[in-house]
Amino acid sequence: MENISVIREENNKIFALLSNYLNHAPDFIDKEEIDEIANSSISNEYAFAVILAAAFGLDIVDNTRDKNLFNNYFDKMIHHLDVKAYYNNPYYKNIRIPTIKVGNSELKYEIYKPFEGFVCNDIVRTKEGRQVPQIGFFETEFRYPAILENDRIWMTITPNEIETMKEPIEQAFGHVLTFGLGLGYYAYMISEKDSVESITVVDNNEDVINLFLKYVLPQFENAGKITIVKADAFEYAEKHIHEGNCDFVFTDLWHDVSDGMDMYIKMKRYENLSPSTKFTYWIEKSILCYL
Repeated sequence: MENISVIREENNKIFALLSNYLNHAPDFIDKEEIDEIANSSISNEYAFAVILAAAFGLDIVDNTRDKNLFNNYFDKMIHHLDVKAYYNNPYYKNIRIPTIKVGNSELKYEIYKPFEGFVCNDIVRTKEGRQVPQIGFFETEFRYPAILENDRIWMTITPNEIETMKEPIEQAFGHVLTFGLGLGYYAYMISEKDSVESITVVDNNEDVINLFLKYVLPQFENAGKITIVKADAFEYAEKHIHEGNCDFVFTDLWHDVSDGMDMYIKMKRYENLSPSTKFTYWIEKSILCYL
């Protein structure tokens, strides 16, 4: 049995290193560096991991602890993603996002540079208790839709959103209530399902709602299933969850784990108001790693 305190220490170290990398220099790895290492026997994925480990100051050759850290995390953490797999997503194929600004909200495409690292899925928790972040990269530039608030990226549709919404999309049925609009990715994907009869989306950002209603919703083939309600999510839940009018609830109100924990806990309290309703939450697996 591995020492729990050692695993906890390793978890903390990986998260601290990745936080610094993703926040300050996610694009520092380039093709030239990858090409120097990658060959017929060494993949771009492994080369990326080795370069990242070196940038973190890890000695994965002579230092046993660093080598163990690399072997325990990096192999399960770094993912070479296929651009085509995401561009073939139904939303990407069928919905076009214009560049437009309304109030403090701006609709546009952002990009990941080749070999830029980014979070691409929920944290994976191993049976030993290791918490392994999921970091992806593309070989080529990747364009993704985004909403900016005061020039800061607030809502996106990236591989992370696509991967972490797969389960709540697959599970949705009947009359669906979703808290958080964003660019309407979740609403679009479940509107394509025959098993979903109606979708009520609650959001309190008037600029985002107006952008969606004017430029995005008209492109939805099943737009008639969708109703947008401008309201505070928690006030709406307090007033309406107990009515039992929805079969399935999906909550996506947060930007990431750091600002999501408190809202997740708060929204969970409303579950007992409608025992027959199925409740799901964006990046719940990652949030639970911190609780």
